[in-house]
Amino acid sequence: MRFCCRADIFLGDENKTSLMCLGAIEPLSRLISHEDKTVRRNAVMALGVMASNNEVKKCLKTLDVIPAVISKLLPEENVVVHEFATLCLTSLSVDFSCKVQIFDHKGLEALIQLLSSPDPDVKKNSVECIFNLVQDIQNRAAVQRLNGLPPFLDLLRSEFPVIQQLALRTIENITTDSETRVAFRNAQGFDRILELLATKEFSDLHEGALRVICNCLEDSESMQLIQTMGGLEQILQFVGTATLPEAQANAVKAIARMAQSSENRNILHDRNVEKALTDLLMQENESVRTAVCQAVAAVSKNLSSKETFRCLGAIGPIVQLLNSEGSELRTAAAEALSSLTNSNNLNAFAIYDAGGDKLLVQQLRDSCTGAAVYAASVLTNMASQEELRRSILAHEAMPALVELLHSTDNNTLISAMQAVASLACDAEARLELRNVGGLSPLAQLLKSIHAEIRRNACWAISVCANDEITALDLCNAGALEILQEINLSPHRNNKFSELALQKLLDSSLSLKYSLTGHLSASDITTDGFYDPGQIRMGHQVPTLEDISKQVVNQHRAIIAVNGKPPDQFITKKPDDRKPDSPTETTASSVMSSTRSSKTPRCVCCVYLSMGFL
Repeated sequence: MRFCCRADIFLGDENKTSLMCLGAIEPLSRLISHEDKTVRRNAVMALGVMASNNEVKKCLKTLDVIPAVISKLLPEENVVVHEFATLCLTSLSVDFSCKVQIFDHKGLEALIQLLSSPDPDVKKNSVECIFNLVQDIQNRAAVQRLNGLPPFLDLLRSEFPVIQQLALRTIENITTDSETRVAFRNAQGFDRILELLATKEFSDLHEGALRVICNCLEDSESMQLIQTMGGLEQILQFVGTATLPEAQANAVKAIARMAQSSENRNILHDRNVEKALTDLLMQENESVRTAVCQAVAAVSKNLSSKETFRCLGAIGPIVQLLNSEGSELRTAAAEALSSLTNSNNLNAFAIYDAGGDKLLVQQLRDSCTGAAVYAASVLTNMASQEELRRSILAHEAMPALVELLHSTDNNTLISAMQAVASLACDAEARLELRNVGGLSPLAQLLKSIHAEIRRNACWAISVCANDEITALDLCNAGALEILQEINLSPHRNNKFSELALQKLLDSSLSLKYSLTGHLSASDITTDGFYDPGQIRMGHQVPTLEDISKQVVNQHRAIIAVNGKPPDQFITKKPDDRKPDSPTETTASSVMSSTRSSKTPRCVCCVYLSMGFL
């Protein structure tokens, strides 16, 4: 008995579900291989239409129908069979397991052959199915191996816009593969893409064409080819003349991609790209301004471009974009400012004049990680100037940076520590850092398994250890013990860790003498130097104030240096001192002596007459 039906009765989802519930799917799956052409054609039509229903898809997967459907793509089959077989595969190809099955049964090869079919519906279904398949990396490379690029490029000239769009989207996807980009160049793909850009009637394709160009610009050969073909001028012209914001944004992205190499940046600078980008900052469209900021960040790696952007007045508008609601735009603006201020003090002052330091400090508390990272980078660049550094600190940058030191993101930690190090060269900044509890998290970051984090923590500590109080607080926070442990490790030891340890010791000679037992000829003791005795590893060095509060005992006296004249000493009564306690010594005896005894000192402080220094 023949099973004959017309596909148009299945257009509604309810009818498709009803037929499935009546058990029509299984016999239809068998009938697509029937020897009678009419039966076979109608069965394929029925399955092709019904396959768009989700429940029918699940049923077809269990019936393993894909090999039979692929077999209907052979050239000897009727065009109608091709149309509905490809329609069925298009519906199934959105599922990952079906993609694998289509690939394994050589469905991709058959679909590529049908791209040259005279029937537009077959072309449309085939290209859509391939578009679904190339979402998988394996299939992208396979399209190139099966010589699929030429027919796709031909479809860009189709009279049907839907076929053009699908072909372009597929090309965009497969050109993310490096081998496919080579094949794209060899197949004169740029000729066809630039042809689309030059045709106003194809304005709906311009955005996709520019995305294809962006993919291909990852290869230097493609960049050279585009320049030779005049494509660079065409893209730059397109930036200013495009009417669709999406197309403008993609043109700017293409420029940003070009600017990844120094040679291309020089070419772009010669073409006055800075003027085109600055003009686009006035656009209201957020995606365009985001793309512009990202392009500015890339182009500004060229030193001349940094100067040009400032002279064109681009810095002020970029600073104001830090107030934007969109986190992506705020991040892009901060990224642009980071690039503009890298090794450029004049741009740093331009940001300050535009009120950018306050906005950047606010951005340190931004919930968007990227925004905070780039903001910290800009502040690091600006902090090399004393006037700017003071302004940044006045906006409470240090508490905000200390909050970032508790982040779990590596980039955030690195940027925050670099900013702390750049600001902590001022004594007031170090005092604020101590007051807001920044030393302890800084010391703990020395334990990080991430080498870059450890290096930056070492650098920040070496800067912060420029005064004795901060150095002692860092030691009390555990920095000394951690640095000693790092420097004993052949894998973690580096110049930064050695510098940090040396700075801690040099900033507190009392600490250095207690731990090493000697001072060098370049170490100059000043008011407040004292010898607390040999301190073992893992024990904190007591401060002179702590020692003075202890009760006098029978142990050896603590030696302290006081540079005041003798008449300003505050001496103890004779009966309060032990008869055999030392009363004075010389500076040289303190500085050049090496401790021979590890006996704990007594807690009695003896002030030395240093009036002759």
